[in-house]
Amino acid sequence: MDTTQWLVVGLGNPGPDYASNRHNVGQMVLAELADRMHASFRSHKTNSMVAEGRTGLEGPRLILAKPNSFMNLSGGPVAGLLKFFSLDPSRLIVVHDELDIPFDRIRLKFGGGHGGHNGLRDIVSAVGTGDFTRVRVGIGRPPGRQAAADFVLHDFGSTERSVLPSLLTDAADAVESIARDGLTAAQLRFHTASE
Repeated sequence: MDTTQWLVVGLGNPGPDYASNRHNVGQMVLAELADRMHASFRSHKTNSMVAEGRTGLEGPRLILAKPNSFMNLSGGPVAGLLKFFSLDPSRLIVVHDELDIPFDRIRLKFGGGHGGHNGLRDIVSAVGTGDFTRVRVGIGRPPGRQAAADFVLHDFGSTERSVLPSLLTDAADAVESIARDGLTAAQLRFHTASE
């Protein structure tokens, strides 16, 4: 097993109608990472779009994957990717939206439950463990009485869109830091910066 290789999965829904939704922020982060690595996404037999490259000249190898399935069915593609690349779930980083974190903040963690996030729920079920790393990208709670399910399926608002590029940069930096320096070092860097 290659201990310098990581599978990084960005959660979201497929197709142009969903591309700018809050729920797709994980896939937006992967687009940023692919740009940095000068890598292009290609169709993969695991029902995913995959791009591969290194973070820097001698940095860890990242396999970036965007499942072609809807969010609630992310588990099958993720389990297939781990099997195809012969990786243990401990080498998996899932990037996803998080209602319980304020917009423009990120939090990093290893393991735990799904917290009501249906994409994570399906991954835990398909992989058979929750023991993988999560980059939780804060989108905040919906205003007023708007249902969370509606909120996540709407595009970011105009004020949010002005800040979104820096949020995507921070989240991509966090993925690279986890792969290069380890989770604890990345947490110290990114959790302290947003306090």
